[in-house]
Parts: sequence; C-alpha cells; structure tokens
Amino acid sequence: MRGVRPEKRRKQAPQPFRQTTRNLRTKGETVTFHAANGDIQVPKKPKRIVDTTSFYTGYFLAIGVKPVGISEGAMDNPYFKEMLDGVRSIGKEPSPESILELNPDLIVTFTGTKDIDKLEQIAPVVAIDYGKKNYKDQLLEFGKLTGKEDKAKEWVDRWEQKISGLKPQIQAAVGNKTVSILNPYAKGLYVFGHNYGRGGEIIYGEFGLKAPPEAQKAAIDSGTGWASISLEKLPEFTGDIVFTCPWSGDTSDPGKVYENPVWKGLPAVKKGHVFQLNPKGDTFNDPVSLEAGLKFISESLLSVK
Repeated sequence: MRGVRPEKRRKQAPQPFRQTTRNLRTKGETVTFHAANGDIQVPKKPKRIVDTTSFYTGYFLAIGVKPVGISEGAMDNPYFKEMLDGVRSIGKEPSPESILELNPDLIVTFTGTKDIDKLEQIAPVVAIDYGKKNYKDQLLEFGKLTGKEDKAKEWVDRWEQKISGLKPQIQAAVGNKTVSILNPYAKGLYVFGHNYGRGGEIIYGEFGLKAPPEAQKAAIDSGTGWASISLEKLPEFTGDIVFTCPWSGDTSDPGKVYENPVWKGLPAVKKGHVFQLNPKGDTFNDPVSLEAGLKFISESLLSVK
C-alpha cells in the first residue's frame, strides 16, 4: 500500500458528524453483498460510489466504473490520470460531511475505519479487509458489487493471456537470479513480498521468481507481504536484481540509503541491476496499476544479462 506504514496502516479519521444530516440510503432495487462488515444491502447497480481507500479505486476503473469521489492518494496515481475526469478528491482523511456532499449511493472503505456508523447514515458501507483476497479475486468481487461481473472476468482473462506469453521469456532471462523489492524509510528499509504492491504480485506471483532466502522467509513465507530491516542487514535481503523506490510514507531522505557505502557495495548496484519504481503509481496493486507496471517490470527483467 502506498504511503501507509505496513506495520501501522492509518485508519481514516472522519471529523465529528452532525447527526442532523439526512439519511441518503438507496431506495431502489438492492442486492445482498457479503462484505467484511457483514451482509450489506447495496444498490443492484451503484452509480455514485465514494471510495475512501485509495487502493481500490483502480479496481473500479478497470471495469468501467468511475467513482464520484476518491482519496487524494488515488488522485495522485499517474496511471489513473486519464480516467478521472469529473471525479472529486475527498482528501487524505475525508469527513462524513465531505462524503455527504457527493450524494453517494455506496461507500467503500477499509475494515477498522473509524466512525463507520456515521458513514452508514449516508449510504450503504462496504468494508474490505485489505489483502485478504488476491487481486484477481478482489476484482471479481467488485464485479459482483457493481453489476460488472463480465467486465471483471474479461480483465482477468486478458491479463492471464499476457502473463502466459511473458512468463517463459522472463524465467529464461532471469534464470536462477533472485529478486528483491526494497524501500528506504526513516528507520531502515522495507522488504516487500508477493502481496503488498510495488510489483510483487507480478514478480513473485505471476512470474514465479524467487527472493533471497531471508527475504523469502520474512516477507513471503510469513504471509505478511513485508518486513522491516536495518541497513546493516541489507546484504542478506538483497537479490541479484533489485526494484526500489523511496518510501512515500515519511519525509526521510532516501539518499541516506542510496548514497550509503553498504548500498553502493551491493552486487546488484555494481552491475546496474537496480530498477526504480514510480512511488506514486507502482506502490498500488490494483489492475490498472499492475497493467501499467507490467511493461516496465518485464523490460527491466529482460534487460538483465
């Protein structure tokens, strides 16, 4: 997830909500959707979705559903740039009042979001447990939610065809080399795995490439998708190929890592096998962002000699 510390994902913190606001629950035809917060009655084909999560916006866009309001993080994703005409930003920490102004018929948020009960006064709320489903299954779920199941299945089919064409080439080019995904941050580095964005879903999931043993154990086999390490431990977690970008969750200077002798001494750095990800786009793991990242990741891996 982009810009949110893995070990302490920031919960949305709506400001005090005026109880006098009118309830805008949809009165048209509804269906039951099985969400993390229970069985929710939602519009059969919602037309005014507000997505407070940042990380699920690309799922809706991939199946031709344009939310009326999204978070600032999603607005900043360069891969969404041409798809957001008419969409309004609800900021980093949207208040119920700002969401109410958009007259939504459905609100999508994370489990654990503060004051969900106040959002429920505005419209049906579907809470998602981040990372519980892989991105393909999550897309199919959103297809059911929006009445776009066919579009979701079509995307999955196209994606799998692309991967089946690329995977043999990638595996032949990379061979037995290991791959790491590393993000410097204020207290050291994050090592990312198979389900936390930054191309991990493609590198480890789709292409079946291997991380160094320590990274494999800490960030993949553990199921967490990430691990935090000190600079001193960096060589143990660094593979023959590295994908990296500055951490967008704090204002620390990535140069403290990238200019450090430990980093410069890594074999991957010396051989030019380090590839810079886009911190505003590649940190997402939605279908739109993954499609955009696939070309860069594939070309980077195929360039390694």
